[in-house]
Amino acid sequence: MATIAPGRTEPDISFLLDHTSRVLRTRMTAALAEIGLTPRMHCVLEHALEEERTQIQLAEIGDMDKTTMVVTVDALEQAGYAERRPSSRDRRARIIAVTDRGAEIARRSQEIVDRVHAEVLEALPEDERAVFTRALNRLAAGLLAEPVECPQPVRRPRQRSR
Repeated sequence: MATIAPGRTEPDISFLLDHTSRVLRTRMTAALAEIGLTPRMHCVLEHALEEERTQIQLAEIGDMDKTTMVVTVDALEQAGYAERRPSSRDRRARIIAVTDRGAEIARRSQEIVDRVHAEVLEALPEDERAVFTRALNRLAAGLLAEPVECPQPVRRPRQRSR
């Protein structure tokens, strides 16, 4: 016996956010590939340029697990864009320092990221752009700022250092 899906009373915001986020990630990945970077590499460079940060801090900012972060920093080091160095604040900690070449590629990658974001916003009528970004910011800072406790993980949890 077939069952009938219940009638929707609200827009499917989960689908809309998931779908548009996935498509935006693919657009961003393709655009950054033009200069040999990934979105994760861009994220690490940009946040490492802001201030002295450890690999763990950068992983948390970029929502990356330990393994993904190590692979990302390894790729940045191989390209000559970043180095692992002792922290000036804590000799036991190691930070990710951006090289001069890394700062230049970060500048170029930020231009690409800004271009992709502008293209997305330009798909909306001009009077809706500010409203859209204001609404997303309000959700990101408010109700959707932190995940709630859930009996089953939504995705593979980030691996913590032991």
